[in-house]
Amino acid sequence: MNAALETSAFAREVWHRRAMAGNTGPVIVILVAIVAIWYLATFALNAPFQRDLDERAGRTPSFSEFVTETMTQKKPTLPAPHQVAADLYQTVVLAKPWKPSSLLYHCWVTLSSTLLGFAMGTALGIAIAVAIVHARSLDKSLMPWIITSQTIPILAIAPMVIVVLASIGLKGLIPKALISTYLSFFPITVGMVKGLRSPDPILLDLMRTYNASRAQVFFKLRVPASVPFLFASMKVAIAISLVGAIVGELPTGAVAGIGSRLLFGSYYSQTVQMWSALIAASVMAAVLVMIVGLVDRLVRRQMGAR
Repeated sequence: MNAALETSAFAREVWHRRAMAGNTGPVIVILVAIVAIWYLATFALNAPFQRDLDERAGRTPSFSEFVTETMTQKKPTLPAPHQVAADLYQTVVLAKPWKPSSLLYHCWVTLSSTLLGFAMGTALGIAIAVAIVHARSLDKSLMPWIITSQTIPILAIAPMVIVVLASIGLKGLIPKALISTYLSFFPITVGMVKGLRSPDPILLDLMRTYNASRAQVFFKLRVPASVPFLFASMKVAIAISLVGAIVGELPTGAVAGIGSRLLFGSYYSQTVQMWSALIAASVMAAVLVMIVGLVDRLVRRQMGAR
């Protein structure tokens, strides 16, 4: 009997070590902690309103009833995790994805402007970085303005961009994509400048010894050296492009997209809907970053990296 108990305890200890040695165990522990803190915050924030409702109704519920009612309010100050999960199930699994009642429909609208803005921002950032690396005057004249541009709040720029572009007939996807471009080109530019300048001076001297042209130095040395910096910057840029797309939907009064869901929820105090949209945006950002990371590994493998 004792031997069986010792074997069982040893097996549990081995399983625990294996689970915590990788990424799965710590992530699960963090998620459980977040959910627990979320429930505590839900009770703390919703309890005053529920207590006021009970006093007006002249009823004195038990503690368990009070907790249950606090966690199931129709328009809570902070929705409970199970309320958000139920709304996600209804709007993602049960709703038809091509209808506005589906959260997937709104995610696709936001994703379209995100990807377009990310593509334009990546192209613009790479072009500016190449120009800065090859022209020292641009480094001193253009780079400070690029940095200064990111100090202006995007909430102040977005309405102006939408109004100006609407006056010349540009509406819909393009204005939102341009806002994403404005946010995403900066990390690409900084990362590529760092990457293109990362080769050691001795390697540059070696290329000159071989009488290599500037184009050969660029494509055979600088570009391969900049790939890790580029993809690291792209992970930041793809996430911030999503933020730009959502912000771009706010001043337009859009009827579709994550931003429109947030606006509708704020107008009608649908906090559960707002939190569902935020969770969906977070998941979408995580998936996009994972895709960029996967492409990074594939490109590096093709380049011979291990």
